[in-house]
Amino acid sequence: MTQKKKLALVFGGSRGIGAACVQVLAENFDVAYTYVASSPSGGGPKAYRVDVGEPLQVAQAFADAARDFGAPVHCVVANAGIGVPPGPVAQFDPANFRRLVEVNIVGAFNVLREAGQRVADGGSIIAITTSMVRHAVPGFGPYAGSKAAVECMVRSMAKEIAPRKVRVNAVAPGPVDTDLFRAGKTEEAKQRSAALSPFNRIGTPKEVAEVVGFLASEKASWVHGQIVQPNGGMI
Repeated sequence: MTQKKKLALVFGGSRGIGAACVQVLAENFDVAYTYVASSPSGGGPKAYRVDVGEPLQVAQAFADAARDFGAPVHCVVANAGIGVPPGPVAQFDPANFRRLVEVNIVGAFNVLREAGQRVADGGSIIAITTSMVRHAVPGFGPYAGSKAAVECMVRSMAKEIAPRKVRVNAVAPGPVDTDLFRAGKTEEAKQRSAALSPFNRIGTPKEVAEVVGFLASEKASWVHGQIVQPNGGMI
C-alpha cells in the first residue's frame, strides 16, 4: 500500500467516538484502526483485531500498520475502553471494577507505552478520557477513576517524550451519543445527562473527533500535556 499521507492508528476505532476519529483523521492522514468485538465493514480503512489488554497484540498492531503503509505511525489515538453498570462505590461489583482496571487502565498503559517507543518524531499521541474526572457523578466513581489514571499517565508522558517533539494530550468529553452512553439508560437518565450542559443536549461523536483532529494537526503545535474538555459547558 502506497502511503500518501502521514499514518494515524486509532485504538478502538470501530464505533462511537473512535469511528468518528477515523473519519475525521482520514481527511489528513492515512488511517488504520483496531477493534476487538465489532467487526469492521469491508472496503474501509485497514483494521486489526487487537485486545489492548495484551501488550504483544498492541505492539503487533504498530508493526502491522508500519508494514502495510510502509511508514511509521505518526499519530496514535488511545480510545479503546469499556463501561460497566454504574453503582455506588460501597456496592460496586469488584469483578466490574477489575474489568475497568484491565481495559481502561492497563489497556491504555499498553497503548501509551508502545506509542512512546514507536510514534515518529514530531508526532502526536491522544488519549480519550472523560470530563467526569472533574465532575463527580454518583455511580460513576470507579469508571471516572479509571480515566483519571490515564490522565496522570498523559501528563507525565508529555514531560518525558518532549525531547522527540511528540505532543501528548487527552480529550475528556462530557456525555456523548454513543452505544456506550445509551446502554441501559432510561430516557429520564439521558435527559439528566443532557441537562449537565447549558445547551441541554449531549454531544456527538463527530464533535469530539474534530477536537482529536485538531490536536493531531500542526495547528495544535503548541498544545502539549493538556486535558481538553469538549463537554458543552458541563464544567
